[in-house]
Parts: sequence; C-alpha cells; structure tokens
Amino acid sequence: MKKYFSGKKVMRMICLLFSVGILLYMYCPVSVLAAESETHLTGTTDERTNRREPGESESQDELKELNIGNTFTITYNDGNGQLNGSLRILITLTLIALAPTLIIMLTSFTRIIIVLHFTRAALNTQTAPPNQVLIGLALFLTFFIMQPTFQEVYDNAVIPFEAGEMNQQEALEEGLKPFRQFMYGQTQERDVRLFLEISDTEWGGDLDGIPTSVLIPSFIISELRKAFIIGFYIYIPFIVIDMVVASTLMSMGMMMLPPTTISLPFKILLFVLADGWNLIIGSLVKTFY
Repeated sequence: MKKYFSGKKVMRMICLLFSVGILLYMYCPVSVLAAESETHLTGTTDERTNRREPGESESQDELKELNIGNTFTITYNDGNGQLNGSLRILITLTLIALAPTLIIMLTSFTRIIIVLHFTRAALNTQTAPPNQVLIGLALFLTFFIMQPTFQEVYDNAVIPFEAGEMNQQEALEEGLKPFRQFMYGQTQERDVRLFLEISDTEWGGDLDGIPTSVLIPSFIISELRKAFIIGFYIYIPFIVIDMVVASTLMSMGMMMLPPTTISLPFKILLFVLADGWNLIIGSLVKTFY
C-alpha cells in the first residue's frame, strides 16, 4: 500500500482535483451568464436578423427592417455631406497608397524624370547626381508645373464636397476634369486614336468624347515620346566630345586609354560653362506651357 499511495502521489492527486474544481467553478457561471445575457439582449437569430419575412416588404421603411442585422451602411456626419473620422482616415490611407501611381501617371513627373536620367547618362557621371536628388528635383518641378491644376481641383471639388454642396460622384467628376484637361493638352492625337481603335470607341474630336481609360495611356505614351526626343538632343553635344576625344587618342597611338575617362572632364566643363542645368530645366518646364 505504501508503494501505491506514497505522499507525493497523494499530493499530486489532491492538486489535480483542486485545479479541476476551480476551473469548473469559474467556467459554469460565466457560460450561464453569457447565455442569459445574449438571449436577453439580442434574442434568437431569427428575431435578430429577420424582422420581416422575405417578400412581405411593400414600402421603403419596411424594406429596411428586412435582415437588418446583416446590412452595412455608410452615413455622413449630421447629414451635411461630410465624412466621419473613420472614413476620412480610410480614404487618406488609400490616397497615400495610390499617390505614387497618380503622380507618375497623371502629371508631368514621367517626362521630367526621364529627361534628368538622360542628362546624367549623357554626362557619363554614373551616380552624380544620385537618384534621390533626381527624384526630389523631379517631384518639386512636378508640383510647380501642376500647382494650377491642383488648385483648381481643390477649389472646384474638395471645398464644395466638404461644404456638402455635392456628393462623392460629383466631386470625383469635378476633381478629374482639371487632370483630363492637362493630359489632353499634352497628348498627341495619334496616340488617342490608337487606343480608341483598340477599344473600338467612336470619337467626335473633343475631350468629352475620350474616356479616361483611353486618355491616361495615350498621355503616358506621348510623355515617353517627348522625353526620348529631348534626351536625343541632350546627347548630341556630348557624343561630339566623345568622338573628338576618341579620334585624338587614336591619332596619338593611345588606343588602350579609354576615351570616356578623358572626355568626362571636358563634358563637365562644357556643361558648367553653358549653364546646362538652367538650360535643361528651363526648356523642360517650358514644354508644358
């Protein structure tokens, strides 16, 4: 008997029974109370979600009482057209996530950044200026060029929407109009006709007849074409310097010396003497006016 009922085993059994008793005591009252509270507050599932049987609703008010527990609604503050705080945060986060795409596709950013990269490649300075500087310069130039468009969107769409003078659909349409006008002014007609033919859409020759889904890719293609044309003109003087340096080194018998190493200082000197950044940035910005 001592072998089977030692002191340690007895203590373990007592502790186990005591723990089980505490768990049962804690669980049972909470479960009963939760069940009573749920039945008292919400009732049964049929009573909570089906206040009217399907097919019995004859008016709009009666229709609202059908499956009221399964509906999802979005309301405005005080009925004046203003979004509540939670929806404002949701819309703000969504715009922040889409901001890079909107900046690249709907503004002058594409042409500017491509021209700046062509300039650096023509100088053959590798990472000078670095990508961060080029992107920052392109962003500020984009804000400068697009400032009238942004201001028009704010005046015609944001302020009336905040004041409750228009709904979401009207605000979206009014806010998109300045961007459409800007893109249409920078888009070539042949690019518009290309996507209209692909989408099999008739066009009367004006902006109103162009869908936004057609205008955006047409604008991007036009921006790429213009940026590459500007990049070609930027390359010409630097190619001449490379050719002169290469011919000089070959005539001197220095064929093993890389021409790019010798031509780089002359390129930088020419660029500085001609005030290259002023010429390129000024000419680039003027292409949008």
